[in-house]
Amino acid sequence: MRNGKCTIFDALLWIHIPVILLSNAASGQSDSSSSVVVAGYNVSAPARTEVVLQCLSSRMVWTQDREKDRQRVVHWDLYRPMPDFAMERVADMFSAGDQRIYNSYNQGRVSLSQSAFKDGNFSLVIQAVTMNDRGLYSCNLHHHYCHLYETIRVQLNVTKSRRKEQRFWDGQKAVFVVLRGSAVVLPCVNRRSVWTDGGSEEEQQVVHWDRQPPGVNHDRADRLVDLYASGEQRSYGSLFLQRKMNISNSAFSQGDFSLTIADLQPTDQGLYSCHLHHHYCGLHERRVFQLNVGPPLTRTTLPPVALPKEDKETSKEISPRVINVILPDQRHHFLLPLGYVLTTFLLLAFIILIIILITRCHRSQEFYPQKSVRSSRSQSSSDDFEMEVTDGRTSSPDDRTLDYKNNLLKEMVKMTSVPKVIDLDKEMEKFGK
Repeated sequence: MRNGKCTIFDALLWIHIPVILLSNAASGQSDSSSSVVVAGYNVSAPARTEVVLQCLSSRMVWTQDREKDRQRVVHWDLYRPMPDFAMERVADMFSAGDQRIYNSYNQGRVSLSQSAFKDGNFSLVIQAVTMNDRGLYSCNLHHHYCHLYETIRVQLNVTKSRRKEQRFWDGQKAVFVVLRGSAVVLPCVNRRSVWTDGGSEEEQQVVHWDRQPPGVNHDRADRLVDLYASGEQRSYGSLFLQRKMNISNSAFSQGDFSLTIADLQPTDQGLYSCHLHHHYCGLHERRVFQLNVGPPLTRTTLPPVALPKEDKETSKEISPRVINVILPDQRHHFLLPLGYVLTTFLLLAFIILIIILITRCHRSQEFYPQKSVRSSRSQSSSDDFEMEVTDGRTSSPDDRTLDYKNNLLKEMVKMTSVPKVIDLDKEMEKFGK
């Protein structure tokens, strides 16, 4: 405390003790070289067969990252409570030293130490704290190569009274209550070698298999094989065991460290352990397999069964039935489809001829309708006159004149094509003279 102002050094001294203890405890636990059993399996297989003890881990895959600046990254986020309920990215920094501030208002006011990835101090420094800086801050550490993700949370509250300034631990996170306008350092410290430049990613990983026979303690287990990320492989025991048990040469490229045992025997049963060690990433795991060998598989063969005796009648050979099919001579078979085609054309021509005649009759009736009507009328009138004439033959002589007139009228009807005016009185006078 200098001149009534809180400096960055004073703020670092006010960091509550539980935060440091938690960080150190987590670091010590993960740096421990003792492997932890993560899985256990019971495997049973018959003798004289092949068995595979599967040991898989994607974190042990050797994929060296050439872009070391993107391998590790730390970023600070701010969660604002009521009434916004919004998440905001404040700043982030890569292992190469590149630093980025997202909000222009925080430029020159918020920063991280340039030596963060050397000394493991990723604390966030905020100058001239305002009321808008209140909220829950989270320090997120990401190691993409080792698949590690760690988070440290700090609650920041701002007050106008110097008496209310305090730092405490609420059981889950550190809580800072600072004076408005002062500077504050939100702590985020992790000095594990995986986050600092003290370690090197080229440090070798190693995988080894152990076998613990029944009744033998773990510390006296037999080493079977060692496999290093560089490609070196060491097998132990007799030459027979080395040929019998093996691991794939592409284990570190695929993350498959399974042990294959060929030609199982009862002496092979016991407790097998797969140890995975990645010193750079702090990975120490162990998978345990209890192998039980059963009796070999026996192929059961059925005894021969005598066939039932066949009767004499059934034993006789049955002659096959043959059906003879006589096909006629097909030399002129090409004339048949030709005859079908000609018949079809003739039928079509006949139908077309009928259609033409019908259409011509209809057209003639349309052009001469009066002629047909007159002819029909004349025919009907002539028939009437004939009836009258035949009836008049039985009449008296005085009716001959009338018969003659009827004949004249009959001739007039027949000459309807050329109309002519006839005066009956004049005609009668001519005949009277």
